Amino acid sequence: MTVSPLQHPADGVLQYASIGGLELETGGYLPDVVLAYETWGQLDPDAGNAVLVPHALTGSSHVARGSSTEPGWWEELVGPGRTVDTNRYFVVSANMLGGCYGSTGPASADPDGLPWGSRFPFVTIRDSVRAEARLADQLGIARWHAVLGGSLGGARALEWAVTEPDRVLHCGVIAATAASTAEQIAFAQAQLAAIRLDPDFSGGDYYNGTPPLTGLGLARRIAHITYRSEPELEYRFGRTPQAAEDPFGAMLPAGRGRYSVESYLDHQARKLAGRFDANSYLVLTEALVSHDVARGRGSLRAALAGTAADFFIAAVESDRLYFPRQSADLAAALPRETSVHHIRAPIGHDGFLTSVREISGALKREVFG
Repeated sequence: MTVSPLQHPADGVLQYASIGGLELETGGYLPDVVLAYETWGQLDPDAGNAVLVPHALTGSSHVARGSSTEPGWWEELVGPGRTVDTNRYFVVSANMLGGCYGSTGPASADPDGLPWGSRFPFVTIRDSVRAEARLADQLGIARWHAVLGGSLGGARALEWAVTEPDRVLHCGVIAATAASTAEQIAFAQAQLAAIRLDPDFSGGDYYNGTPPLTGLGLARRIAHITYRSEPELEYRFGRTPQAAEDPFGAMLPAGRGRYSVESYLDHQARKLAGRFDANSYLVLTEALVSHDVARGRGSLRAALAGTAADFFIAAVESDRLYFPRQSADLAAALPRETSVHHIRAPIGHDGFLTSVREISGALKREVFG
């Protein structure tokens, strides 16, 4: 479905746009690509109030509640009267190409009506920007007032500013870096291996059988440890046993009770396995692993030299996955002097979701005033 710029669909309700066939950066091709997206607010006649909010790795397009009953993942930031005030701005969020919340991904049907599965091609952050640019064209948006995202969403926002410099007025990069580091790649590799080594994975072609929920759950456990800080885990759980369970109840790991922190990780694993596709986890993680805004563009400073956007850079002080110094390095490479704002939250990387209010004032002054 194509939505004209003058239509006003219900806020926070999933819509679909067919953007045609897409040649991918590494040589793959996807025919008849569909992007699932949601919008909030009303697009001005001159389309000058549009804001794009890309989601993080396992996020969706549901940024804010809107007309639905489901809370959004950035509810504190986006909505009527919020920092990104949907009474003033037209907010768009699209499920990333390769995802599992409505956009074309591994679970989607190929031209023969079969799930793509293992045949789904490699997708990069730049591919996602090209796809979202077509969506913007269909919506009548020539330039975004802002592209704003955290983590994988921040990487996508940065790539937007470099790949489409004339289409981004403000670029918000929160808890994200200019390129995935060796350590970030290492954490990701362990997660990918956990999925691929699950006996139910079947090389990625499991859609007519049992999905690899064990492997996906293990991947989530590994990831979630990096999303939280050691002090937060110690404060919340320490060595406390899970209620009614004794960690010393048996000699075999499968038979003993759990510590509270183990129960917490098990809970996070079950939650993700119940809502996310393992192949999409692989595709989006591989895209994030490949993230390097300077790839093929010389140095980082050279890659950023052609950007026209005003940048808003923010880091979570306790982040042990995307270190604040990496945000500082990104800011230092920008062509215009840019400071780094800090989210003072002890929780770790997930602070960009749970404590975004820490930077809401600065965002309003610098981007949405």
